[in-house]
Amino acid sequence: MTYAVFVDGQEGTTGLRIHDYLAARSDIEVLRIDADKRKDPAERARLLNAADVAFLCLPDAASREAAAMINNPRTCLIDASTAHRISPGWAFGLPELAPDQRDKIRASKRIANPGCHASAFILALRPLLDAGLLSPDALLSATSITGYSGGGKSMISEYESTSESKLTSPRPYALGLNHKHLPEMARHTGLQQPPVFMPIVGPFYKGLAVSVPLHLSQIRAGAGVQDLHSALASYYEGERFIRVMPLRDAATLESGFFDVQACNDSNRVDLFLFGSETQALLIARLDNLGKGASGAAVQSMNVHLGLDEGLGL
Repeated sequence: MTYAVFVDGQEGTTGLRIHDYLAARSDIEVLRIDADKRKDPAERARLLNAADVAFLCLPDAASREAAAMINNPRTCLIDASTAHRISPGWAFGLPELAPDQRDKIRASKRIANPGCHASAFILALRPLLDAGLLSPDALLSATSITGYSGGGKSMISEYESTSESKLTSPRPYALGLNHKHLPEMARHTGLQQPPVFMPIVGPFYKGLAVSVPLHLSQIRAGAGVQDLHSALASYYEGERFIRVMPLRDAATLESGFFDVQACNDSNRVDLFLFGSETQALLIARLDNLGKGASGAAVQSMNVHLGLDEGLGL
């Protein structure tokens, strides 16, 4: 069977990468909009309603506008913006989130793709809350370092068209403590409060790692680092795209440094746990353009259509 797919916002970073994933697939017919009609509401509406699956790679307001154009009950929307990630009626497009998440994605015609920072944070923390090792009222912090492609075309151009010295070192941002991923980070882990979150953009194209420090006094009484690791390993047993690394990963400790870019060009997430007698450090690593954006969207499409989940990935 062949499925018709339309990418609204096909010229953006996420849209282009989705096209790359779909290009080699014989089961997908990609619907394309003429360049001179990209902002024509009637033509966009026609293609959105002609599609079995439509990806929205747009700013939040434009995604809401596009969603309102759909009158074909057969069309499945997968929204890569922030607009619908905690909205009622929208399935969260993270198949590994919970045992019933694939059923929700399969049944829904409205799927909200997770943010890149949020995917890493949620996948690291959700198993610990579900296992009762962390309380929902835990007060956490998180740091994320990511490649500049996460900022879209304008940031990519800024980094690749200038040699300004400020761009050669890591740059913390979102210092107003209101990053747009925070609501989904709390909602989909089960935390009552979002973390104190500091993202950092680095002078490299792609790759992302979110780290979450814990004092063991914060976790369930009597539990230790091995219990945290066991919870992660059990939760993701059999998941093809999530790799729980050995506790205190020897290769990483031997090198002395963490490789943020080791998941690039994959749809994989690597989860690490380092610890002492009193502290632990969780790190989740992914490709911010792969599992952090376009790869996750295609994975959700595969789940929704009942196809092999890794098809094209």
